[in-house]
Amino acid sequence: MFFKRLKEETVSSPLYLFSVLFLFFLLTLSILAPILPLEPNTTNVSQMNQPPSLAHIFGTDNVGRDYFARVLYGGRISLLVGVLAMLASVLIGSLVGILAGYFGGWLDSLLMRTVDILSSIPWLVLVIVVSVFLQPGLTTIIVVIGGFSWMRISRLIRAETLSAKTHDYVSYARYIGVRPMVIIRRHILPSIFPTLIVAASSSISSAIMTESALSFLGIGIQQPLASWGSLLQNAQSTLQSAPHMAILPGFFILLTIYSFNNVGDLIRDSLQKEVI
Repeated sequence: MFFKRLKEETVSSPLYLFSVLFLFFLLTLSILAPILPLEPNTTNVSQMNQPPSLAHIFGTDNVGRDYFARVLYGGRISLLVGVLAMLASVLIGSLVGILAGYFGGWLDSLLMRTVDILSSIPWLVLVIVVSVFLQPGLTTIIVVIGGFSWMRISRLIRAETLSAKTHDYVSYARYIGVRPMVIIRRHILPSIFPTLIVAASSSISSAIMTESALSFLGIGIQQPLASWGSLLQNAQSTLQSAPHMAILPGFFILLTIYSFNNVGDLIRDSLQKEVI
């Protein structure tokens, strides 16, 4: 029934339909990239800084690499960072929020004061500082973004848990002695799931944006790997002669973030109507 509602919501809204199709197209290309005849790291000095053509539809970069392949493989890295960092932040944020909201008392105070302290520090600055002390790379950027972007999610989940805990069936389950972990699994988690889905989609968007910012600053993804952020950094030297080298990865970042936000809203609306 949920998937039927999801399909109806998608078809009824052009924005939702566009977002789903765009992400499907992007994910498909990213998955199939290794078997496509594309070489993102092969240089050809005789083809440096070529404009878009039939041979190279996005042109070539300053060392003759096919820019379409670079953008496509950069998208693989950006999406991988977004998804894995989202999983880390959602897992940590959900755990903290549920424990604080359900058990309350000193545990709630301890966890929320920790969240307050971490939230008081501009987290992008915190991520940059931590990244400087760790070896730059794909694993580091995933751990850093996922480990410092869960505070907002924990607050949302705590609020939803406090609301779900007041339901009569939860109160009755606690009264008859059902174990807390069973109550959380059977009653709390289904209640907070719509909020969790929206938070997860927003977290992917934030992770992609943060990775792009860090790579643009030179402390994110390192060569020979490429991400949309590192492509933007490399395109600074050719803004006047080849502006498309900055426009293309920026355009993909914009559309991907926009689409993930729309898909989160789509799932939330479908779940809410399913409950009604």
